[in-house]
Amino acid sequence: MEQNPAAATLWRMWVDTKRRIVSFHEEKDCQLLEFRSHETFLSCVDQYACKQYRYQ
Repeated sequence: MEQNPAAATLWRMWVDTKRRIVSFHEEKDCQLLEFRSHETFLSCVDQYACKQYRYQ
């Protein structure tokens, strides 16, 4: 069975820099960030945690 490269897994987060919130689901007035690399996604999560962002 062939795998479709266009259907590769994406990791997403929505970030509100004014309220300092990171969401793992769509949120109004938040910027969408998409990652094709799981390692990059986790690195970004860690960076926001170091900046004391709240997660929801």
